[in-house]
Amino acid sequence: MKYKRILLKLSGEALMGKEKYGIDPNKLTDYANEINEITSIGVEVAIVIGGGNIYRGIQSEGAGFDRVQGDYMGMLATIINGMALQSALEKIDIQTRLLTAIKMEQIAEPYIRRKAIRHLEKRRVVIFGGGTGNPYFTTDTAATLRAIEIEADVILKGTRVDGIYTSDPEKDETAKMYDSISFDEVYKKGLKVMDMTAFTLCRENNLPIKVFNMNLSGNLKKVCAGEKVGTLVNF
Repeated sequence: MKYKRILLKLSGEALMGKEKYGIDPNKLTDYANEINEITSIGVEVAIVIGGGNIYRGIQSEGAGFDRVQGDYMGMLATIINGMALQSALEKIDIQTRLLTAIKMEQIAEPYIRRKAIRHLEKRRVVIFGGGTGNPYFTTDTAATLRAIEIEADVILKGTRVDGIYTSDPEKDETAKMYDSISFDEVYKKGLKVMDMTAFTLCRENNLPIKVFNMNLSGNLKKVCAGEKVGTLVNF
């Protein structure tokens, strides 16, 4: 295996599947099976999921909510998604732990770095919910922060496109995909990989990012094996 310990970042929208909002149980099952494939070959897996399928904090001001209040609502949405994925994983006998940045002991453990690492060492899938626990930070930033803290080898950003392109492939048919690209090139070309805070954290802490299509069966295992899938952002 190319990667021993990964941080998998999924968007909340990815969980919608073919639904218009909320969670598609079939998509959850698909993702659980993909994760099972890599845990069975010894990869240590941590996961951060967004909450955009339920609530987007950044849209809260337009809805009349205070931004801080809206961001906290978004954090709670990520915990709902984390619980859903935990349930799907446990249905196929994968041991999981949901750790949250906001304390809610009845449903999850509070995030403690040493505990998270210990769970990973015991081959449990660790799901981080509640973002960073602070407003004004995205789940991209939360994923980067947790990846650095648990000393992950890479952030795997599962998306609905095959990798990073010269322009939006859903709008531009001539867009070409990069096999690999440096952090500096991403900056210079203004490519959208993660929000700037998360991206800068990765760069400053020598943490590579792999962007790939999570919706293609077997892709996650191929990425962990080091096969040519997606786009690698590195130095």
